[in-house]
Amino acid sequence: MNKQRNRIFFVPGLWITDQQLLRRTLVHKQYYSTPLLQRFFLLLISIFFSFSVFAQKQTGTLKISFINTVNGIPLVLNDSVYNNSFKETYSISKLKYYISNVRANKASNPQKEKNSYHLVNAADTTSLHFSFSLKSGNYTSFDFLLGVDSLRNCSGAQSGALDPLNDMFWTWNSGYVMFKLEGSSPQSGQVNNRIEYHIGGYAGANNVIKKISLPAAFEVIAGNTTELIIETDINKLWLGPNDISIVQSPVCSTPGALAKKVAANYSKMFSLKNAMIIKN
Repeated sequence: MNKQRNRIFFVPGLWITDQQLLRRTLVHKQYYSTPLLQRFFLLLISIFFSFSVFAQKQTGTLKISFINTVNGIPLVLNDSVYNNSFKETYSISKLKYYISNVRANKASNPQKEKNSYHLVNAADTTSLHFSFSLKSGNYTSFDFLLGVDSLRNCSGAQSGALDPLNDMFWTWNSGYVMFKLEGSSPQSGQVNNRIEYHIGGYAGANNVIKKISLPAAFEVIAGNTTELIIETDINKLWLGPNDISIVQSPVCSTPGALAKKVAANYSKMFSLKNAMIIKN
């Protein structure tokens, strides 16, 4: 009777037969099944879990809430009439703007929100606030971009807050509308007395992206929520570094000089109204 011929295998460093390979595999399996090694792996899992719990205990939540106002009066779409600094009357039917690249600052190691893109829509109350986790401690200021950074402007169709279906993307210009206000005013010479400000532009001389920095001394306590309430005064759209009257400029819907003037004004709309700690 012929003996079964052993097959030859190559493992790093040597040639071995199938019988030798089997013996090595059994020894290897036995080694990793020993109680000592099992305890070692359990210890590693325990250390990882403890570290995760510790990290969670060192973080709190920062909630950002926006209140849209006109001279301190809460904005009401469609039904309310307001006066700007030129004694022009107007009503607002639509108000949207992008908040992105949110960051809380302290003496060292500023905390940035990940994937930080939010569309504030006055017609949708759920869009007026958002929250994210950050390390506990004392913070001295808070900043964000009013608009969408150039990288995302060049990234094509996207989802979530940056979805083109949100009616904040110029397909003809391949870029986002950073700020949009629509309404009507008797002082407008446009059809149906409309006023329309679609402010966009992210490249070169037409860049209207604005960094908003707010001094805000606040504390984030581990396991709790700190809320920053930010007031957006729409009436500052007309008056600031630049005087913009409705009778002269009822519409702005393309990048350019007027859009940059409007952007310079609306960058002054934001102020910190309150900061409070909400115990979870």
